[in-house]
Amino acid sequence: MVDKAKILIADDEASLRTLLRAVMSSEANEFELSEAVDGDDALAKVQADKPDLVILDVMMPGQSGFEVCEKIKKDPKLKDIIVLILTAKGQETDKEWASSVGADHFLSKPFSPLELLETVRGLLGKKSSVSS
Repeated sequence: MVDKAKILIADDEASLRTLLRAVMSSEANEFELSEAVDGDDALAKVQADKPDLVILDVMMPGQSGFEVCEKIKKDPKLKDIIVLILTAKGQETDKEWASSVGADHFLSKPFSPLELLETVRGLLGKKSSVSS
């Protein structure tokens, strides 16, 4: 039996967390999902649970998604966690900022659920092929 990939969904909007959970759980139960309601909660859960992938909103109370991403990527124990920035801030400067803090991928809202699933699978596939 293959272990489920652990994914943390971090967004301050409950409706978006619900949508992301519905999209991610529609796929044959292949992911173990958890949620965080703001940047501080996200970082605490990343440190405690060490998920395989974090879906991070940028604009959240407490720490922004950019700040959380940077802390994850600078921590030797957490740096291999895949970070997907999912945000309404889709300007080129936002993409550059995401890259500068170590994000593995950047998706703008609104997004296609199919594109999100394919992106997550691709990112997780990269990780599993590296570690295998």
